[in-house]
Amino acid sequence: MKIAITGANGIVGRCVVTQATDEGHSVIGIDAVERSEYIVKSDKYSFIQADLRDFEVTLKSLRDCGAVIHLAGIRSPGDGRAETHNTNVTISWNVLRAATELGITRIAQASSINAIGLYYNLSPASLDYLPLDEEHPCRPDDPYSLSKVICEQQADAIVRRYPHIRIASLRPHHVVPSRDIPLKSAKGNAWKHLWGYTLEGSCARAFLLAVTVSEASFPNSHQVFFVVEPDIASNEDISVLLERHWKDIPVRKDIKTTGFFDCGKLERFLGWKADSVKE
Repeated sequence: MKIAITGANGIVGRCVVTQATDEGHSVIGIDAVERSEYIVKSDKYSFIQADLRDFEVTLKSLRDCGAVIHLAGIRSPGDGRAETHNTNVTISWNVLRAATELGITRIAQASSINAIGLYYNLSPASLDYLPLDEEHPCRPDDPYSLSKVICEQQADAIVRRYPHIRIASLRPHHVVPSRDIPLKSAKGNAWKHLWGYTLEGSCARAFLLAVTVSEASFPNSHQVFFVVEPDIASNEDISVLLERHWKDIPVRKDIKTTGFFDCGKLERFLGWKADSVKE
C-alpha cells in the first residue's frame, strides 16, 4: 500500500515511517520542514516538503496514495493563544477533506490522551471514573487539547457525509523509546497525566494497523482509540497512587488493567498489543 504520512520528521512520524517501510509499504513522507539529519534509507520512501495549512497543497501532496496517517501539527499548547489551536484544526480538516476528494478511504489521525482534559488543563482534571476509556467525556480548557477534540469531531462529520470512509483517531500518551524515561521524570505533576506513557513501537504499530486491518475487523466508521501501555511509569503501587490523588473517583472493577487507561477497544478492533507486554 502507498501511505502518506504527515509530520514524517516528528518523533512519532519517524517511528511510523520506519515501521511502514520495514513492512514493505511505499511511503510518502510529508512535513513542513526538511531535516538533513533525518534521512530514510529506503527505496520505498520519498519526501515532500509542504505547508498543509494550504488546502490545494494538501490535495496535491496526498494524490495517488491509498491511505493517510496524519501526524502533523503543533504538539503542545505553546503560548496558549491562537497558533496551536488554529494550525491543528486547519491541517486536520484539510487532510480529511482532501482525502475524500482523492478517494482515500483509510485514514488514521493523531489525537491525544489530552482530549479528555488532563495534563494541560489549568485546573485538575474532572474525571468520572477510572480507568479511562473512549466513552469518557472530554473537558479540555487549553488550545492544544481542544484542537484534538475538534479533529475527532471533524472525523465524525466526514464519515456522516462519506459513510464509505474509515477513520481512526488515535490517542497516544507521551511517546518514548523506553519506560525508563517517564519513570525518571515521574515527579511533581505526573498525577495530572495518570503516570501513563506509550512506547514508540506500540504507537507506530497502532497507526499502521488502523489503515491496514480488514474491514471485517474495523468497519467503515470513525473510531477513537487510546494507545497507552497497560502499566504505569511509577514504582509505587497503583492503589497507593489512587488513594493519594484520586481517592474520590469511582474505579470500575470490571476493567482488568494495571494502569489508568483501558485500551481494550484498540485490541478488539485492531488486534493491537502493547510493546510492554509482547512476548
